[in-house]
Amino acid sequence: MRASHFLIKTIKDDPAEAEIISHKLMLRSGMIRKTAAGLYSWLPLGLKVFRKVESIVRQEMNKSGALELLMPTAQPSDLWEESGRWSEFGPELMRFKDRHERDFCLGPTHEEVITDIVRNEISSYKQLPLNLYQIQTKFRDERRPRFGVMRTREFCMKDAYSFHDSESCLTKTYDVMYETYKKIFERSGLKFRAVIADTGSIGGTQSHEFMVLAESGEDAIAFSDSSDYAANIEKATSIIKSKRDLNAEICKSISKVDTPNIHTMEQLSKFLNVQLEKTIKSLIVKITNDTEEVFFALILRGDHQLNELKTIKELGISGALEFASDEEIKNLVGCDKGSIGPVDIKIKVIVDSAAHEMKNFVCGANQDNKHLVNVNWTDCSIFKVADIRNVLQGELSPDGNGKLLIKRGIEVGHIFQLGTKYSESMNAKILDENGKDKYIHMGCYGIGIGRIVAAAIEQNHDSKGIIWTDSLSPFSIAIVPINMEKSQDVNIAATTLHDELTEMSFDVLLMDQKNKRLGNMLADVELIGIPHRIIIGDRGLKEGNIEYQHRTSDTSQNIKIKDIKEFLMNASGLNDQH
Repeated sequence: MRASHFLIKTIKDDPAEAEIISHKLMLRSGMIRKTAAGLYSWLPLGLKVFRKVESIVRQEMNKSGALELLMPTAQPSDLWEESGRWSEFGPELMRFKDRHERDFCLGPTHEEVITDIVRNEISSYKQLPLNLYQIQTKFRDERRPRFGVMRTREFCMKDAYSFHDSESCLTKTYDVMYETYKKIFERSGLKFRAVIADTGSIGGTQSHEFMVLAESGEDAIAFSDSSDYAANIEKATSIIKSKRDLNAEICKSISKVDTPNIHTMEQLSKFLNVQLEKTIKSLIVKITNDTEEVFFALILRGDHQLNELKTIKELGISGALEFASDEEIKNLVGCDKGSIGPVDIKIKVIVDSAAHEMKNFVCGANQDNKHLVNVNWTDCSIFKVADIRNVLQGELSPDGNGKLLIKRGIEVGHIFQLGTKYSESMNAKILDENGKDKYIHMGCYGIGIGRIVAAAIEQNHDSKGIIWTDSLSPFSIAIVPINMEKSQDVNIAATTLHDELTEMSFDVLLMDQKNKRLGNMLADVELIGIPHRIIIGDRGLKEGNIEYQHRTSDTSQNIKIKDIKEFLMNASGLNDQH
């Protein structure tokens, strides 16, 4: 491809709207352009990368035995009402009416549509297992789209759905998809971890997220430094190991102390000269239903943070966690929120499992400016113990191997074991081997195509721009001629090499822009991230050489013209593919 025939529009400075590196570099290199909030156009350069990711995904899905289909973006409300998600999904579901006043939505996912297809097309266990996938546009009306293509309203996803006559059959396909996803991300050149995850609005019994490790990631993941254990921070657990022998510690007598103008756990720790981990903090939340409001006190160690997802599941509620107001706390407990404690509190209490191991701790006295010291759980009202906190780095891994590390991650894939959640609500059945009706077991497997592109940039860049792997780069080789319009020898050599390499299946970009200086062309090649760069000039040609430099190298080398094709075959890994 000649650059003079291709749309290359680079930007020198970082756009003000971009917060993270992938967004900045995708805009600067001319891969994408913003159309509206959360809506982006993929320009030719970006689309080439996008299609390469799409190709890897399609190849590996086909190898796994999955069959490709294509479903509509617009979906009728009837199907969503059957599954119960029309009212459950929330404002992210973009709803609209057609000219006949019928309700539709723009599909954020396709469980309902695919279940409808299968219940009408599949009738016997002999037709299963079946794994169907598509690569198609989705729409979720994000409240706050950000980070470029990382969190958008419209995006492209590979979503697959498998159907089975038993849970054991589902598990086998789930394992196949797990390995398929690993191959996809390995071929994409990503450093990633598969982590235990929450099933969220999709539902089901088990799920894994595939997280690309990057500081810009929206999610925190915890993983062992000595084993394969890994989980999203929302699901991560640990083995609690106290720094002291609690069984040997003697319970002391409880007493009340004055704590004037103390509003935070850190202030309390400093004022009483006790370790933060010897203090207790209390949070009050409420559940509102049709007839009443029910309040709960959540008790955690002073140095721990509440995990809202774990708490939501423990309380059995849907939607966000609702915290009590200052006025409600005052009416319930008789003090401000900085003095709440579990002793003699008159509402339901849930104690985090790590806090439950404590002895002789400090907590609020349920009186303003008063705290209790040397409190033990025998001093407290009836309570329930549950895991409702975030794990901390350095804690013991729950599998007993190593300690937990916590890093940021970008979710690029998510797989679920749905079980019979959708088949039961939508009455999708088959006849089993005994001729009896049986609900179909389902799995669901998603990958964000655009997210893989952005995540690859987050992991692979430097001060000059993007650093693509050969598998994803829009062009694998850039030929940069010096004074091509003035030197016939350079023109012939550059054009001939471009044509020969293209014939060999290389994706080549010939930088033949007449009005662009050499330095600007080289800067563009580095910004775009093309792995292999060749400079052709009169001086080198006279010696039978051309100059080669890899994108990750600071130095160049001279290669004999007669050897360059074989050299590039080896350097790009193309020889390994044949």
